[in-house]
Amino acid sequence: MMLKTIILVGGPMKGTRFRPLSLETPKPLFPVAGFPIIHHHVEACAQVEGMKEVILIGFYQPNDALNRFITQAQQQFKIQIRYLQEYTALGTAGGIYHFRDQILAGNPDYFFLMNADVCGDFPLKEMLQFHMKKPASTYCTILGTEATRQQSLTYGCIVESKDTHEVMHYVEKPETFISTTINCGIYLCSPTLFGPLEVEFKKNLEQNYNYDEQGFGCDYNTAPAKEVIRMEQDIFVPLASTGKLYVYHTDRFWSQIKSAGAAIYANRHYLDLYQKSHPERLAKNSVGKPQIRGDVFIHPSAQVHETAVLGPNATIGKNCVVGEGVRVRDSVILEGAVLQDHCCVLDSIIGWNSQIGVWTRIEGTPNDPNPNKPFAKIETTQTFTNDGKLNPSITVIGSDVQVPSEVIILNSIVLPNKELSGCYKNQIIL
Repeated sequence: MMLKTIILVGGPMKGTRFRPLSLETPKPLFPVAGFPIIHHHVEACAQVEGMKEVILIGFYQPNDALNRFITQAQQQFKIQIRYLQEYTALGTAGGIYHFRDQILAGNPDYFFLMNADVCGDFPLKEMLQFHMKKPASTYCTILGTEATRQQSLTYGCIVESKDTHEVMHYVEKPETFISTTINCGIYLCSPTLFGPLEVEFKKNLEQNYNYDEQGFGCDYNTAPAKEVIRMEQDIFVPLASTGKLYVYHTDRFWSQIKSAGAAIYANRHYLDLYQKSHPERLAKNSVGKPQIRGDVFIHPSAQVHETAVLGPNATIGKNCVVGEGVRVRDSVILEGAVLQDHCCVLDSIIGWNSQIGVWTRIEGTPNDPNPNKPFAKIETTQTFTNDGKLNPSITVIGSDVQVPSEVIILNSIVLPNKELSGCYKNQIIL
């Protein structure tokens, strides 16, 4: 069997809710639990027998960070990885149709399609077994999970046959309640899926050249871009109830990474997964080392004082310096950051090369979607509320920020290259 994986990484127009973190690095390369977000995707794919290639599709300009990630991932996982750049945003299915010849090269039996902005304990092997048992005419299997009635309104909702798990009805972000089964943004596709993709592409072409009654005058304001295809609305909606679209349920950890708060949530869960998958990645208590509470990742190049107390759910990045008596909990400290003596960082993200002063406190407000369940399945925290106000969840310190000694920064967002002079609460510091 020959398999491929397509990871949709999007482009610089997206990820606005992830700012200021996405100002410095493409969101798919943001480190969670010590590794870029899409590293976890590639690692899950590489464990599936028969996986021959991973193709990244997006409209980011190729850069050193992306090229470095591809080179390192190829060496680590012994699998071919390529980046195919779209000339513009082509939608969640337009890119795979545009590069269909590259995807179908070598005649793969199936291919996984994964959105880069999701995280989870991906059940790819189980999805493959499920898909192979379905009729040969099956186009696609969607990974689904259960949400609350309120949560479901912000996702693609699936109504299925309980006996066969065939998708009978699909609605993307419905205005009213449809189903608690939601789309996880992970798909297993047969090459025959390019049939309905071609139909949609040709329909777009016809609409682009929609002449008026006199036979001229294309309406470019209403005509869709000819190559933009949305997998959810344009493909899944008409395929529902045709016997060619199915859903595979998972009860494992899964979430989207739309906001900085979601990155903290994903960091917590990936560290928890390391207990079984990569226990060597988790820091241990020992003589002359910092005190570790719960799950903690420390990059080998980081300098951490033995009196520091880290965890639970803390990640210390590459070349970080953590001083005497520092306390870090439920936080991500990014590459090159310096935490000076006795500072405290709780429920926060400290940006690249930022410095936190002596005895300073950086703190967010925990906002667990289910406080009675320490590892709730779906994180819903957003940076802003519906009326545009700052949502007090975590504090984000952008890159190259200087925070002075003996101040408190609470529930605030600080853009890059700032030199703070005092305390802040519930503010965006531009």
